[in-house]
Amino acid sequence: MGMIAQLLDEAKVAVAAAGDLGQLDQVRVKYLGKKGAFTTVLKELGKLPVEQRPGAGKEINSAKQTLTALLESRREELERRKIEGELASQALDVTLPGRGQPMGRLHPVSRTLRRMVQILRQAGFQVQRGPEIETEYYNFGALNFPANHPAREMHDTFYLDSGRLLRTHTSPVQIRAMEAVGAPIRIIAPGRVFRCDSDLTHTPMFTQVEGLAVDREVSFANLKALLYDFVSKFFEREVELRFRPSYFPFTEPSAEVDIWSDSGKWLEILGCGMVHPNVLGNVGIDPDEYSGYAFGMGVERLAMLRYGVDDLRLFFDNDMRFLQQFA
Repeated sequence: MGMIAQLLDEAKVAVAAAGDLGQLDQVRVKYLGKKGAFTTVLKELGKLPVEQRPGAGKEINSAKQTLTALLESRREELERRKIEGELASQALDVTLPGRGQPMGRLHPVSRTLRRMVQILRQAGFQVQRGPEIETEYYNFGALNFPANHPAREMHDTFYLDSGRLLRTHTSPVQIRAMEAVGAPIRIIAPGRVFRCDSDLTHTPMFTQVEGLAVDREVSFANLKALLYDFVSKFFEREVELRFRPSYFPFTEPSAEVDIWSDSGKWLEILGCGMVHPNVLGNVGIDPDEYSGYAFGMGVERLAMLRYGVDDLRLFFDNDMRFLQQFA
């Protein structure tokens, strides 16, 4: 059976030449598979004389065991080489200098809000915050909104199944603060508010900063002086303001404030006025003894003016090409 020894020698050479696990499996199939060389020889035993069959069978089985051991040894070696190669290719050289990462930056709306709060803090206002889910009383009733006021309707306000609502302004924070502290008081209320509105200059959720000052002998002149100072510091230049008579349920008299823009037209930036006596009475402050002013500004609106943005929705599209401009 010299043919068995010859097949084994050929198989040994093939095993040694296999460069990867795929090639090694091809060698296994070629020699030990169902149609492999050793399997074919084993089927031919029946053609040998009876006295030669035991010796031939023993030789074939021995050769198959030897080849199986060689295949397993080579498989382990190839697997080890594969792992070593992967580890080498993925090795981290800790001596290399760091590549660095780009620095994060504040969103332009957050930058604007911080600037507004900083300026008003310097003017003596303290920051107060309150819940975003409110009752009708704090959002409307305590602020002198009539029962039939349009702002209470579903098309303007997000109502919840519980009967509560998403606040439409941060004025409820002022009511809660006056209930807790009384007068005198000087606060600003920054925070998110919600209204059923969406276009180039409005979104269903936006950020507002409202201010309140209540004390003896507070006048509209005090309010105008504050707003002139705030606007000039915010835009870092002298700005022309225009106060237009307006109506808000919670202030009387009321005004809307415009600034003269570089584009040569008036742009509205905020609403303001003297706190309505009914509002003071609702929180237990005597309107004959105290007076106050209030104002409210949209943070996104001021960010648009400061950075020259003409579409409010750009602030919320998360386009990195837009946001990276605000370093």
